[in-house]
Amino acid sequence: MTSRTGTTTGLPQPRLAVLEGVLERITYANEENGYTVARVDTGRGGGDLLTVVGSLLGAQVGESLRMEGRWGSHAQYGKQFTVENYTTLLPATIQGIRRYLGSGLVKGIGPVFADRITEHFGLDTLRVIEEEPKRLIEVPGLGPKRTKKIADAWEEQKAIKEVMVFLQGVGVSTSIAVRIYKKYADASISIVKNEPYRLAADVWGIGFLTADRIAQSVGIPHDSPERVKAGLQYALSQSTDQGHCFLPEEQLISDAVKLLQVDTGLVIECLGDLAQDPEGVVREQVPGPDGEPLTGVYLVPFHRAELSLAGRLKRLLRADEDRMPGFADVDWAKALGWLKERTGTSLATEQEEAVRLALTRKVAVLTGGPGCGKSFTVRSIVELARAKKAKVVLAAPTGRAAKRLAELTGAEASTVHRLLELKPGGDAAYDQDRPLDADLVVVDEASMLDLLLANKLVKAVPQGAHLLFVGDVDQLPSVGAGEVLRDLLAERSPVPAVRLTRIFRQAQQSGVVTNAHRINSGVPPITQGLSDFFLFVEDETEDAGRVTVDVAARRIPAKFGLDPRRDVQVLAPMHRGPAGAGTLNGLLQQAITPARPELAEKRFGGRTFRVGDKVTQIRNNYEKGANGVFNGTVGVVTALDLVDQKLKVLTDEDEEVDYDFDELDELAHAYAVTIHRSQGSEYPAVVIPVTTGAWMMLQRNLLYTAVTRAKKLVVLVGSRKALGQAVRTVSAGRRCTALDHRLGGIG
Repeated sequence: MTSRTGTTTGLPQPRLAVLEGVLERITYANEENGYTVARVDTGRGGGDLLTVVGSLLGAQVGESLRMEGRWGSHAQYGKQFTVENYTTLLPATIQGIRRYLGSGLVKGIGPVFADRITEHFGLDTLRVIEEEPKRLIEVPGLGPKRTKKIADAWEEQKAIKEVMVFLQGVGVSTSIAVRIYKKYADASISIVKNEPYRLAADVWGIGFLTADRIAQSVGIPHDSPERVKAGLQYALSQSTDQGHCFLPEEQLISDAVKLLQVDTGLVIECLGDLAQDPEGVVREQVPGPDGEPLTGVYLVPFHRAELSLAGRLKRLLRADEDRMPGFADVDWAKALGWLKERTGTSLATEQEEAVRLALTRKVAVLTGGPGCGKSFTVRSIVELARAKKAKVVLAAPTGRAAKRLAELTGAEASTVHRLLELKPGGDAAYDQDRPLDADLVVVDEASMLDLLLANKLVKAVPQGAHLLFVGDVDQLPSVGAGEVLRDLLAERSPVPAVRLTRIFRQAQQSGVVTNAHRINSGVPPITQGLSDFFLFVEDETEDAGRVTVDVAARRIPAKFGLDPRRDVQVLAPMHRGPAGAGTLNGLLQQAITPARPELAEKRFGGRTFRVGDKVTQIRNNYEKGANGVFNGTVGVVTALDLVDQKLKVLTDEDEEVDYDFDELDELAHAYAVTIHRSQGSEYPAVVIPVTTGAWMMLQRNLLYTAVTRAKKLVVLVGSRKALGQAVRTVSAGRRCTALDHRLGGIG
């Protein structure tokens, strides 16, 4: 294995020493750089374990290691060994082989089969697995299926190890090395050496910065055009993660020069080359924030999607055919009278307008805040459409929102992803060539629709059908690029819309609804004298984090009888910091799903997964589940198999999904989530830390979105100063999109 050398200083370095031992436990591992703190058994007897620290990239519990490094001492942990490089040794004793195989290193072999295999083959065990794996069938209980599985897992483990050995010098994490191998198999090392920037495009979890580090280590020049083009595309990709569909050309050039540390002339030249490449970038004149034209630079998929979405919406609006012709000349007084008899409630004037609009115009938008009757209006639209035998299709961006829509209307609803049957690679089974069988398509929580998903959805709406977008435009925009709902409501947009503004009397009695509207108007919420809205004042961020955990895990369940895992959600403005979602997840897990001797658990990177854990998917994975599992899907861990190295999650769409242990970087704990990740979901109770530690994130639409996630109860924890900042601060600046411009254009 290649040696990883440390930096030298003027001080004499301790001499390089060699240590051999069995890796017993990994107490900490940084998945990003491979830095590990572990305990090894050096065979000295007495059960003593020694602490080793350093890069143990790819080392697995149960393996025998030969480590080179230096002895040192830690103030708290005493004597320890700092590893600079290591090689794996195959164990040479029966006991060592048994522990090696029983550690979960090889899928399909747990402690029971490790005992049986070593009992049968003795010291010859590892040679048999390596050279004559078919002989494993001789072991009682090992059938052909499991034998093949063990042989395949052994081969894969060997091949991945080879890739890891090569990657160790550039500090690529274990999970990413596994992904590189799964993507390219035997071509892995060749691609990493010769085309490292491909990794950023092809392998999830590898961005430009990691690919750049690898490229430097394999000798690709700093000013290579390949590097500059990859850097430009990375800068644009980063901007789409911030919600922008394009960047102004001047800003992109300036960002790229800063990122790449190369001459401006070279960046301009490479940008010109990319603009000539059909799969590179698109440059186009678009209106800037002040209305003056500027040159926008798009990644190709976002430019295509923006053009396509605008064009298709305009075609739907102008379509001559109508799949619900019965509403063109309906007697509205009679229809609304029938509706009142059926529901027992009259519609307000603006609700009536929304119902007429949805049923007579091909594309329409219904927006408004909580308590303004959006849900009842949608139910009324669906009731009338179904009375005329129309085929109604209901969808929402998240599983929870789809469930809520189904409960509200009494009709089936699904996520947009499931509705379109998205396939591996992101293509949809339903599109312009195979449209949905629908007369009316209703999409709830439309503020969450990003540009790419909205385009896929609109492509699948048949000509003549009616499409209704429903959502609260004052909430945070989508996590993905674009501001689709806001653009549909823009002044120049041809899409008709109704905004519900009247708060109904029943909703006025809710402190949650009242305070949501106060916050949205820039007025501080009422925090005293309400039975469903509270503020616990904690000026220090650390104290606010501690109290947030106590409120969510103990106080709310005790006072209101709510389940802390199912009914209570902590929503944090940001991920980092003492009151951020990352720290709070660790503390909430300790409080709600603590470690128990009989409870299986799997440590992965810095996280530990247990049965009962609340988790969320953090990337779109089209390969998982029936129709993919998508960023933001929440579920509970229901099973954890240390032998087959799998974990099972029951999602909030009631689907059981398997994860291999090497896929666990796709999951994060979800006892606490960022407010951005909570969009489209609704919870009986939410707890929101509002602290000065999250100063940069404290904005009105962020707090408003968090409060509107609660059905029954909101608890704020933090300082009045931070709360005031959040209420006062209007979100800075619009995203760079040109959908409203394209919608307003002729043609």
